[in-house]
Amino acid sequence: MTLTLEEFSPGDSFTGGTYEMTEEEIRSFAEAYDPQPFHTDPEFAREESIYGGVIASGWHTAAVTMRLLVDSLLSETASLGAKGVDELRFHQPVRPGDVLSIETEVLSVEPETEDRGLVRARTETRDGSGELVFSMVGLVMVART
Repeated sequence: MTLTLEEFSPGDSFTGGTYEMTEEEIRSFAEAYDPQPFHTDPEFAREESIYGGVIASGWHTAAVTMRLLVDSLLSETASLGAKGVDELRFHQPVRPGDVLSIETEVLSVEPETEDRGLVRARTETRDGSGELVFSMVGLVMVART
């Protein structure tokens, strides 16, 4: 079943699967896209950074969040892409071994044209202990019936 705009209401809540962050993946992502030493160099991260060890790039956490969002909701939605993201925040560092999960809440639903509308939804990403590590408000275009 594909969810169209009319099937979303403010207050609707969706949860996603889980994703384990490995040090190898954290370092690989960072080397390609955010090569700061607290992401790429375990010795530097442990000895010279404020983090006491390697942490994931916030952009890596955002990418994993997007993957969980697609797998849990957007793959079942008549999504037409997004207009942007508001209120993007990196709340806590993500470390190797952290298992991330998401929860999404619909904030508003607005028809825009005859064939599409906008769903504003807050997605929060938490680690295995329930600590909030990332959040954003997505502005997703969704087809109408």
